[in-house]
Amino acid sequence: MSLENSIKDVIAKKLEDGTVEKLIEQQLEKGVTNALDSLFRSYGDVTKVIEDKVKSVMIPFLETYDYSEYIVKLDSVLVDVLQSSALENKKLLENFKDLMIPEELKTIKVTEIFERWMLHVAENVETDELEVCYEDGPPSYEYVDVRFEVEYNEERSWSSMKHAVLVFECEHDEKMNHEIRIHTWPKYDKGEWTIERNFIHDINSLRHLDKFEMFLMKLQQNGTKLILDSDGESDEVEPESEPEASFS
Repeated sequence: MSLENSIKDVIAKKLEDGTVEKLIEQQLEKGVTNALDSLFRSYGDVTKVIEDKVKSVMIPFLETYDYSEYIVKLDSVLVDVLQSSALENKKLLENFKDLMIPEELKTIKVTEIFERWMLHVAENVETDELEVCYEDGPPSYEYVDVRFEVEYNEERSWSSMKHAVLVFECEHDEKMNHEIRIHTWPKYDKGEWTIERNFIHDINSLRHLDKFEMFLMKLQQNGTKLILDSDGESDEVEPESEPEASFS
């Protein structure tokens, strides 16, 4: 038998017993597997299609989801933690809890911030060396002078951004003073200014922030825009602290 006939006989037998069919099936399966693997890789066509579909469903859902239930739960947890926490951590946790409540203001006037700051001064101003008034009722401390002004930066001729600093000053107690850096793009912001993030650098700083600083931080985080309805004003604030009556 010639070599050619021997080859034909082997092929015929393998075709009859299904060997060739099985080999073809294995290679076809391997080819399909390789093709699917390529499609489903990080940058494969199918992976991209699936990713786009998942994004189209998940992102709108997450944006519209009502998280208020979780805020309530978080509030409850923080209350429990505050009640059992060491005193040194309570200020941090109280500020963190307050930070979770958004400041729902789209815009705020600088004169409104000034009023908020004057309340802070009334509550916290140092009363040492203040004279006590005994006229017209129970004794009270004399009023302290306060003021604010907007200090505009001298900008570069080529810059389209404007910067300024809001300065709140209490002549009697420098610890009440605050500087707030702001900026605007006149071409786009239509007279509205942005409060810059300069109140906190890490979570531990929350321990040292007072209520007014927390208020400013919430405005900044909420993206509340500032309207400069005045470049400066002055006023007087009556301290909330009451002096003890003296009959000497």
